[in-house]
Amino acid sequence: MKVFSCVTAAFTLLPLVIAHYRFTSLILDGKTTPDWQYVRPSNNTNYPIEDVTSINIRCNAGATSGIGIQTATVTAGDTIGFALDIPIFHKGTLNVYMSKVQNATTADGSTGWFKIHHVPPVTDGGTSITWPTLGATRFYFPIPASIASGQYLLRIEHIALHLAVQLKAAQFFLSCA
Repeated sequence: MKVFSCVTAAFTLLPLVIAHYRFTSLILDGKTTPDWQYVRPSNNTNYPIEDVTSINIRCNAGATSGIGIQTATVTAGDTIGFALDIPIFHKGTLNVYMSKVQNATTADGSTGWFKIHHVPPVTDGGTSITWPTLGATRFYFPIPASIASGQYLLRIEHIALHLAVQLKAAQFFLSCA
């Protein structure tokens, strides 16, 4: 009976171990779009990117092309966002980047990126720190009003820091649209 209880407990906890969060949907005009309609799916299910020298750090594993994914038309100054499949459960910071490209469908993320939004930790000067991203299921941010017309890749990343006490152990959860 004791063995059965341990096995049951292990299988009960298994979804928590393998169920990392993913940015699956774009939020346009306040409405969450269907999963993967505008967001490039990865081929690593929901595993984070850990090697910052890999091309996978650009848009995620297997997401270097947007062929088969729709592109959205957004106006400079609009507020848009990304939604996740489950709440963020690792402490970390969030960044949003854009990259001007010739063709958003075929761009591989190798052109330069510039940051348009950041959600940092909040500290009171050193005695406490809170993580605004913890438990979040969606993020909203404005497209810069001064941005030139054209095609862009949009990249969101949450950098999970729970293992970052080890060298090269930060985990990047990211998607491109």
